[in-house]
Amino acid sequence: MSGTRLNKYIASSGLCSRRKADELIESGVVSVNGKKVTELGYLVQEKDKVFVEKKLIHPAKHEYYRFYKPAGYITTSDDEKGRKTIYDLLPEKLYGLKPVGRLDKDSTGLLILTNDGDLINDLTHPSVKVPKIYLVSIDGRIHPHQVEQMASGIEIEKGKIAYADVVVLESDNKHTMMQITLYQGLNRQIRKMFEYLGFEVKSLKRIQHATISLDGLKRGEFKPIKPQQIKELRNFLNRIATK
Repeated sequence: MSGTRLNKYIASSGLCSRRKADELIESGVVSVNGKKVTELGYLVQEKDKVFVEKKLIHPAKHEYYRFYKPAGYITTSDDEKGRKTIYDLLPEKLYGLKPVGRLDKDSTGLLILTNDGDLINDLTHPSVKVPKIYLVSIDGRIHPHQVEQMASGIEIEKGKIAYADVVVLESDNKHTMMQITLYQGLNRQIRKMFEYLGFEVKSLKRIQHATISLDGLKRGEFKPIKPQQIKELRNFLNRIATK
């Protein structure tokens, strides 16, 4: 029998990833044509109506954008403290898109925005080591043994070991500029690693996430990601997922 698996149908609406969709199905909040469905392999047919928590959902056309986040904005759609969010800078047509990962308020650079729940999951799932590249400036000179320490791991919180690949670009007694590659998604990971080493981060900018780069964007600017770039991104994710 042909059809679309229920978890994929839910994910294609942009509501969540397939893994989260499985959790929703198992929890009993999903119904098809008015009947509760808890079977993970259920196939949705073309004329079926799918509800999640009694709300009708529809598969969305997937959209993909690059956005250059400036400093001073948090990466969320709403903030109870009233702080400025990235959506204050974006047009209403992009409000339904979610950022892939986060950048803290003081950090700048690349955010991928999409309503493709599967892609968000593939780019952020801890089991897949997706590279994220940053330009980072600190006060003072970093020493080779500290670079090695970052590569071998630093405990930034109890039980949480952070790793980073560091290439020093410029260094003197007053500052060091580095290119840093992360394969984890720990909260404020770079800042906490340097805090442990006794340095203050002066600037932090993400310049690449997997195969998508910041090239050609100005601060606060957004541009659609081309279909060929999405194809290359998916191929890259498939390759590293099998390693």
